[in-house]
Formats: sequence, C-alpha cells, structure tokens
Amino acid sequence: MNMHRYEPPPANDVLCFAGLISRWFPMRFFLYLLLLPALPVSAVQVAEAPQKTPIKRATPDTRPAGGSGASDSAPQKPALHSQPARPKAASRKLSTPDGEPVSFAGDADFLAARDAFRAGDAAKLGRFAQRLNNSPLEVYASYYRLRLGLENAGIKEVNDFLSRPEDTPVIDQLRGEWLKLLGKKQQWDMFDAEYPRLLNEDTELACYALQSRLRKQGQAALREVRRWWFSGRGQPESCGTLFEAAFSAGVIGERDIWQRLRLTLEAGNVSLARQLAERLTGNYAVPPAALKSAAADADRYLGKLTLDKANEGQRAVALFALQRLAKQSPGLAAARWSRIEAHFPEAEQHYFYGWLACEAARKLDGRALQWFKAAANSPLNEQQSAWRVRAALRAQDWPEVLAGIDAMGEQQRDATWQYWKARAMQATGKPVEARKLLAPLSGEYNFYGQLAGEELAGLPVLSSAVGPKTGLPASAYKPGNQDIAAMLALPGIQRTLALYRMDMRIEASKEWGWAIRNFSDQELLAAAEIARRNEMYDRAINAADKTVNMHDFNLRYLAPYRDVLQEHIRENGLDEAWVYGLMRQESRFVTAAKSEAGAAGLMQIMPSTARWIAKKLGLKSYKRSLIRQLDTNLRLGTYYMKTVLSWFDDSPVLASAAYNAGPGRARLWRGDQSLEGAIYAETIPFDETRDYVKKVMSNTMYYAGQFNAPPRPLKQRMGIVAGRTADNQQPMQSVRGEPVEP
Repeated sequence: MNMHRYEPPPANDVLCFAGLISRWFPMRFFLYLLLLPALPVSAVQVAEAPQKTPIKRATPDTRPAGGSGASDSAPQKPALHSQPARPKAASRKLSTPDGEPVSFAGDADFLAARDAFRAGDAAKLGRFAQRLNNSPLEVYASYYRLRLGLENAGIKEVNDFLSRPEDTPVIDQLRGEWLKLLGKKQQWDMFDAEYPRLLNEDTELACYALQSRLRKQGQAALREVRRWWFSGRGQPESCGTLFEAAFSAGVIGERDIWQRLRLTLEAGNVSLARQLAERLTGNYAVPPAALKSAAADADRYLGKLTLDKANEGQRAVALFALQRLAKQSPGLAAARWSRIEAHFPEAEQHYFYGWLACEAARKLDGRALQWFKAAANSPLNEQQSAWRVRAALRAQDWPEVLAGIDAMGEQQRDATWQYWKARAMQATGKPVEARKLLAPLSGEYNFYGQLAGEELAGLPVLSSAVGPKTGLPASAYKPGNQDIAAMLALPGIQRTLALYRMDMRIEASKEWGWAIRNFSDQELLAAAEIARRNEMYDRAINAADKTVNMHDFNLRYLAPYRDVLQEHIRENGLDEAWVYGLMRQESRFVTAAKSEAGAAGLMQIMPSTARWIAKKLGLKSYKRSLIRQLDTNLRLGTYYMKTVLSWFDDSPVLASAAYNAGPGRARLWRGDQSLEGAIYAETIPFDETRDYVKKVMSNTMYYAGQFNAPPRPLKQRMGIVAGRTADNQQPMQSVRGEPVEP
C-alpha cells in the first residue's frame, strides 16, 4: 500500500488508526465514531498470561516470554530472488457495522518488509519500506533497514535514527545493539556518548561500560567488577575481559574463585564449575574426574566415595553430589550423608542440612523440620527460608512458623509471610500484634490481602469497621470520549493496535508496555478501555492491573464470552465466578493462546486431555484443530473442570491444582492430616501451580462480586482439604477397572 495516496478507511477503523483520521474527517465526525460499537482486533499468542511448562496437566502471568522484538530473527544473507509475490496479511478480517470487509493493504506491505528483514533481503526490504513512509509503523521499517546493515552503517545514519522523536522500544533496542557493536570494537568515546541514553540495560552492556571506565578509573572500576563475579550463572564475554583484568590485579583472588565455584555447584552449572576448578590449587583443588562422576551419577559416586584427608575441593564435590541426590530422594541422600558426615566440619554439616531440609520440604517429607533444626544457625537462602516456614505450616507448628518468618530478614515483608506471621501470632496468643500486621495487608487487592481482611472482620475490635472483600470496589473514574480520543492519537497506541491486528503479539506487547510505562492511573484506565474495545483482553488487564490509587475492577477482571459460556456452565453445574477466575489465569481471555507445553485456547487444554474429554463426551467427529474453536474449547474445559471437581471432594482448591498440574499430583499433595485450604495452596511444591491456585481463588472472589453472587468468604471457599487416605490416593477407575483420568 502506498501511504501517499491513502484512501480514508471505513468508519469503524478509527480505533486502529485514529491518528490518521484527522486528515479526512472533521472532529465532530471523529467523536461520533468513538461511540460506535468497538472493533475487534484478533490476538494469537499469550504474552502476559502465565506460560505453561511440561507439568501442565501431565496427560492437563513479571510478564511474557521475551523474544527479541523486532529483531527476533538474526539477519541472514540476502535471498537470490528479488520479486516475490506480496504476502497476504495474517490479520483477522475486520468489518464495518454493515458487515462489509475492511482492507488494510498496508499490513501486507509491513509484513513483507518484516519478512525481507528476516531473510536478509535488503533490496526487497527497501521497496516495501518506502510504501510505509506515512504509516505509524514506519519506524519499524526504518529499524529493519538500519539493523540489517548495522555493522557497516554510517555514524550519522545511526545517530539520526537514535535521535528520532518517536517514543518506541525499537529505538532503544537499536541503541543497545549499536552500543554492543561499539563495545566489541572498543570505540569507547562514541560508546560513552550514547550509553547514558540507554533505558534497557543488560549485563553485557554493563560490563562494556565498566571496560570503558577501566581506562580512566582503574582500581575503582575493577572493584565494581566483583558484583558481577559472584553468580552461579555464566556471564557474557564482555564481563570475561573484566574478570581477567581483576585476576591480574589481584582484585579477584583464589578465595573468590572458590566462592563462585560453590555458587555454580549449587546452581548445577557443571560446565562453568569445571572452568573455575581449573584455576584452583592446593586445598581448593577440585579433581576434574570426581566432578564429572558426581554430575553423571550422584548416588553411584557417593557409594564409592572415601573422604579420608579430603581437602575443601573434594568435600565441595561430595556436597554437590549430595545436593543432586537430595533433589531426587531426600531419604537416600540422608542415608549417604550419615556415612560420611563425620568427615565434614560443623559449618559444612549445617550447610548441607539446610539443603537437605529444603528438598525434603519441597517433597512434603515430614522429616524436613528436624533437618532444618539440624542446620542450626547456618544462613538459609530465600528458597530455603520459605520452605522452612511451609514445612512448619503443614505440620501446623505455629511457634516454628513464627520463628522461621522472624529469621527471614527483608523477605518477610512479602504479603505471604506477613499474613502467616499474623496467623502465627494469633495462634500463639498475640492478637494485638497480629492486627497491626493484618490492617495494612488488608488494603492489598490480592489473595493474602483478601484473607487478611477476613481475619480482621473476625476479630472483635475491628469487626464493626472492616469486612471481608467479597465485592468489587467502585471505580472513581471512567474515561470519556475525549480521553479515549487523546489516547488513540498517541503513536505508541496506534502502533500497538496495528501490530496486534497483524498478530505480531510479541512486538505489540513490547510496544504497549513501552507506551504505558509512565502513564497516570487515568491514562492507564483509558488505555485499558481501548484494549477492551479491541478485544485485546490481556493488554486491558495488564494496564488496569498497574493502577496505584484509582482502580477499575471491571477492567482488571474482564468477563468476555459470557453469552457463549452460560450454557456450558449450567450444563456442568459450575460456579461461574470460579470458571472465570480460572480462565483469567489460564489465558487472559486470548482465544488463540498456546503454551510452550501445547495447551491451547481460552481454557488452555492439553491435546491429550482434549482427546480424552472428547471421547467421554462422545464427540466422534472431534479432531485436534477444534481445540482452538471457541465453543468447543469452552465445552471441553468446563467439562474437565466439573470432572476434577467431582474427583476432589468438590474442592475448588484441589480441582484448580489438578487442572494445572494433573490429578495425580494434586492427590499426592494432600497432607497426612487435614489442612486448611490456604495451607494446602501455600505448600504446593511447584512454584507455578502454587501461584496459579492462589490467583485463581483470588480471581474467583472478584468475579463473584462482579456477578452479584451471594457473599462467601475466601477462607470458606478454600475450605478444608482432607488428609491422605487409601481411598483418596487411588486414581479414578471406570466400571471396567480402567483408569479414567487423562
């Protein structure tokens, strides 16, 4: 499409290209258009919704899988062909109020330019880029052209692009790529001039900046290198140059190498550990063969191990093997440890008990607390500290819960630990102290904020003033037509809408995040409303979630597709609020969402689970492609929700865990004794599922308020999770004795 002879778009397209409308329409007509029914903009991949991992339903959210935006594919050599057919835009077709299709020829030009960039075809890229001169996406086309030849680009050409007025992430992205090129070439004067303008710094660039400072600040710059050194992960090559300089200057010594070796072994980074081990001698020396054997088969290595007169390096390898074994079997690791424990000094004994206890707690092993006590005063990392408290929660040992949280330091400021500290105080006869923690926490709109409000409502002193949060706070602000018009006129919003329309969700999400990063609450709500009108539900929730003082919970907790969903909810006898609470967490209402594990659609159903459900429902014509069809996805998902709910005592907590991680895991996570639902949720071993269940249940409360459901406290919804019994640990069986679980 040649934007120099652009034809006015049909009326409804104003929501996508408001900035262009003023060229052809008077303002009164523009304001009229804003009152028309919203245009849908299709969405394909989830960028903000939680990404599924292989645990997702084994047979079934700070911020998207990154990608690299506009440069998600490295430029390749130009293709030989030069006159390919213009590709068709991948966007979902929009239509006017009369049902007439809307054509966006410029989409095809932009997609062709992007494809040419990915193919490294500069000639083709140049032809299509010229057609986008008046498009909001022209800056992307310019980025593609410059990035393709950045190695040989002129300084003026680069500076002209970096000085452009557009507020878009691709300019800062090129700035970072240009700085890396300058750093690699050691062109420090130009690097120093541009580096202060960079907004999104990474470790590679930080180390290049330190390399530049090293020329003038010497020892001061080298001392700062130490903060990048102590990491269990590998660092970029730009940092390696600094590390070598620090070795030579004595700023990083053998003891520092030893400490980093311990960090790499804790992180399981064996390849980096081997490199570091080559630099260690004497008491720190690590036998390469021992490290290799311990990594390959920890139990076998420990079974043959003798530690008579072992040095620190040999003991470090043994501890590494024990840690690996503890992840597989805490009991087996404890048995191996008992044979060699006497060969370790007391500090190392306490250190290992901290690791053993943490792994035991993650596996819900009742011995975890005794091993935490054996760790004595050995410093625990954040994960170990958290699992110390979770182990105490499962044991319902409230004094130990309180002691574990008090030992956390800054970590205890998190809402999770503030709530459980207050509960421990209540249980140990300190209600006044508990109220002091619960009162500010009850003002937070999250799982533990809701529970805190309910706890306060149950305390006599505050029961008349504070009640549980069962409804939605009223919004104090609704964006008007002028607010929407002003927001639509912003180039960043226009670019986002255009990118979403072409199903370029990664780029669109980055553009959106960049555009709204400094917005006020009112601007965030206006942006969220625009996203809602364009069916960009994940972005609407993303913006509404960011408000600080002025909230609109109808935007935070959108409820699209109710007309389609009602029949399935009634048919399966489900709580509508719970269904929406789960869907919001699964897909943020993106119909074409697909996780890394393969879960698809609004309800993120795994293909194997979908086949099983279809068979149970008697859908003989079911095929895999139908999982993405809206009504089919909702039918399959709601049936599965009903199924797992019936398997798990009608407990939405257990059913939500089963929906996310599989029925078998949810079953195994029951306690030896009955557990409060919130304790069950907080002690789920998988980080993703633990967060998922708490958010689903919190979402459910807000949807219940929105749907005017009868008030029901969150704590009551969470209920009591019955302990393990012979019956509830058996997979569900059909009448023929065959497993009925997917």
